[in-house]
Amino acid sequence: MLLARRRELPGQLFASISNAIQREDRLRTYEVMFIAAPNTVDDDLRKLTTQLESVVSEQGGRVTKSENLGRRKLAYRIDKYDEGIYSLLNIEGSGREIAELDRRLRVSDLVIRHISVRTDEDLRRAEKMRARRKTQATPRPHEEPVSENDVEDEEQPEE
Repeated sequence: MLLARRRELPGQLFASISNAIQREDRLRTYEVMFIAAPNTVDDDLRKLTTQLESVVSEQGGRVTKSENLGRRKLAYRIDKYDEGIYSLLNIEGSGREIAELDRRLRVSDLVIRHISVRTDEDLRRAEKMRARRKTQATPRPHEEPVSENDVEDEEQPEE
């Protein structure tokens, strides 16, 4: 019995290593939102966004969407500012890009707040829920779908 377990160990070890490698090769999706100071000039904001996009591409990632959400009122005061210019980047990559983006956003004078969120797990979970709802919503083969005429007949009282 002990010999049988020893024989299985290298195969299990190989399987766990290959699973780890496959997980690292998978692209992850992230949302990076940052708030620029309200006195930031549009050209400076465009330069910052372009610079961040080039950092992502240099690190091997890809910016799928870059969106300027405009000037909005902040929920609370940040560095004496009541408003900020919101920008959103959707990124596909391995995760190294996000570390570099966080570092650059942290040292930038234009940015007053930023946040990075990994969204691929949430998207995958939402897709599973959609698929589950779809299979539950389709009628079973042994059941007949109820038509509107059948429902109307049942609602009217007989005299």
